[in-house]
Amino acid sequence: MAAPKKGRRAPASQGHPGRTLLLVLIAMAGLIGGMFYSGTMTPRLGIDLAGGTSFTLAAQNQPGKPNAINETNMNTAAGIMERRVNGLGVSEAEVQTQGTDHIIVNIPKGTDAKQAREQVGTTAKLGFRPVLTTTAGTKTPEPKPSPSKGGANGKAKGDKAAGDPAKDQPGTQQKASSSQSPDAKPTTQGRAVTDALKKAPSAKPTPSAPAKPSAPAVPPTPGADIPPALQKQLNALDCASKQSRATAGEKAANSKPSDPIVACKDDGTQKYALGPVGVEGTDVSDAKAVFDSQQGQGWIVQMDFTSNGGKKFADVTGKLAAKAPPQNQFGIVLDGAVVSAPSVSNAINGGNATISGGFTQQTAEDLGNMLSYGSLPLSFKIDDETTVTAALGGEQLHAGLIAGAIGLALVVIYLVAYYRGLALVALASLFVSAILTYTIMTLLGPTIGFALNLPAVCGAIVAIGITADSFIVYFERIRDEIRDGRTLRPAVERGWPRARRTILVSDFVSFLAAAVLFIVTVGKVKGFAFTLGLTTVLDVVVVFYFTKPLMTMLARRQFFADGHSWSGLDPKRLGAKPPLRRRRGAAPTQTKEA
Repeated sequence: MAAPKKGRRAPASQGHPGRTLLLVLIAMAGLIGGMFYSGTMTPRLGIDLAGGTSFTLAAQNQPGKPNAINETNMNTAAGIMERRVNGLGVSEAEVQTQGTDHIIVNIPKGTDAKQAREQVGTTAKLGFRPVLTTTAGTKTPEPKPSPSKGGANGKAKGDKAAGDPAKDQPGTQQKASSSQSPDAKPTTQGRAVTDALKKAPSAKPTPSAPAKPSAPAVPPTPGADIPPALQKQLNALDCASKQSRATAGEKAANSKPSDPIVACKDDGTQKYALGPVGVEGTDVSDAKAVFDSQQGQGWIVQMDFTSNGGKKFADVTGKLAAKAPPQNQFGIVLDGAVVSAPSVSNAINGGNATISGGFTQQTAEDLGNMLSYGSLPLSFKIDDETTVTAALGGEQLHAGLIAGAIGLALVVIYLVAYYRGLALVALASLFVSAILTYTIMTLLGPTIGFALNLPAVCGAIVAIGITADSFIVYFERIRDEIRDGRTLRPAVERGWPRARRTILVSDFVSFLAAAVLFIVTVGKVKGFAFTLGLTTVLDVVVVFYFTKPLMTMLARRQFFADGHSWSGLDPKRLGAKPPLRRRRGAAPTQTKEA
């Protein structure tokens, strides 16, 4: 029998198990430190456990579309709202139709209710309209008849006008002419920017004396050919207050795409007369928020048009480029409000554009979110807003935790009675898995909006059985090797490849089921699927990087190596065969996976 070679290194799987355990401990410490750093020590709870806010939205009839409120449009609107407020689909907001014309939206506590209200209530009807004329956002007084030469009436009116202090103010005419261009100050929404779009000239008014009611009306922009009725609407439009802007926006949003409209800028500084829609929002294929660090524009919203939309956008911008200001501008109108009115110097090809100028990350993401998921087929108004309590969910959670604790206690009793010392390994592994699961779910709350609801708690409890199954498979492989007459250290290494394959196959099936559930289901079931998938992945991590290295280290301890009666690895209790003896000249047996 040949003597073993000196200096032969141990297999990598058993060479440095302490290092692997140290990496797991460092990862646990890092996750716990992340909780303290973020100030979030508990998972974000769903509406059934923490309560929240419930909105009831009523569908509104559309002008010219008497049959717009139907089951198809209601289901489409509910789906768009659900994608808007849920984002990644794990924040547990509930969106469901009620009756024929209502949608119920439940938002968990901890979610910005104001932001959610804007997300679900905004129709997101987008249109690109040519600018006919523009003026300051305040209401324009009705013009008086101009004086006629040579008449008595004309003379009297002329004398009265001559004494008008408003007309005598030197800055009045300058104020009127300068107000025809849109304000170039950055707003919370911004203005569209491409290589062909130029910023409109500054529109800061020159300080002057307050205008009296008898002051003459601001004349329309030279060359602006608009119908008198539309000019009258523009003069009467007042964008100074939020309420008046909302009323004007609702009226403009409900108008036909083929009709010219008057609309306010979103911040109320300008008002516009706009032509028919040249490019509709349905021609936008995608929109997303991006931080522009190259040109220093900050947060912008990038829009990609469909092939047909790109052609229409190039045609519209080409026609506008040949006109004089302000008719070389187009208004980007979102739900009846002008979010931007950039000027055009030449046709914009390529099928894409950007909106920029004063966005925050949140406002850019909100706008991109609404445009990306599409406009609602109906308009809605919030009929009711109530606060939802978590009394029923709290009672169910309490009962569920009691049931889970009883089940865990039974598992522990079984492990101790059957596996004895090995039960310590199983319990330590369960403890590590619980810490990893808790910290990750806590950190996912502020990161992706994950909310822990009752089904998610159920998924975590089910994961206890999945994790325990992995330990049992490995322990039984080790015990089988001992029954064949091997000592503990070879049994640990020979049993691992066979157990590893079984564990991976079992966890893959569990993860596949969780993934299918997450994709095809909606609402609370997603929470169960997400938690089940997360804990299944963590089971693989714990078994590979904690349970296996820990068993390798314990196999070197006399209590386990000698097969103590309380170790769970006593050869006599397992009915082990006599120790295997290698025959002279026989080749060493190689470990094979099942």
